[in-house]
Amino acid sequence: MKHIYAPHRSSYFELPRDPECLFCRILSADTSQDRQNLVIHRGELSFVMLNKYPYNNGHTMVVPFAHVTYIRDLDQNTLAEIYSFLKLIEKTLFSEYNADGVNMGLNIKEAAGAGIIDHIHYHILPRWKGDSNFMTSIAGTRVVPEDFNITYRKIQKGFLTK
Repeated sequence: MKHIYAPHRSSYFELPRDPECLFCRILSADTSQDRQNLVIHRGELSFVMLNKYPYNNGHTMVVPFAHVTYIRDLDQNTLAEIYSFLKLIEKTLFSEYNADGVNMGLNIKEAAGAGIIDHIHYHILPRWKGDSNFMTSIAGTRVVPEDFNITYRKIQKGFLTK
């Protein structure tokens, strides 16, 4: 079995934790700040935003409005909306990024790799064959070849044409 280590990520996890939940702060912000906060779409029970520290271009998150830690604490309506957004993003990642595949999932609690521990959120990102490169492997640096404004427009396009 091969192991891939990503020590460059440890600096993010070692940052002091802001006592205020990032997602709750973004949710309570005026909608005029959505683009600045990387929010692409607000639904009735959840919202879609870009990951500020993406693994690659197109890395998107779907976040319930409810500040909960576990899937079991989300009601069926919230789950249905979240999954409808994930389906839309999946379609967009394949059409806008010509992805070879997609990673989709969530990390529950710190031991599972959650950076924001107590507010569950889903990650979805495009993948391509051979998309790891020497910068990540050797230099501990992630290269994201697309400006956030372009990524924002591409992902938002999926919500505008649904």
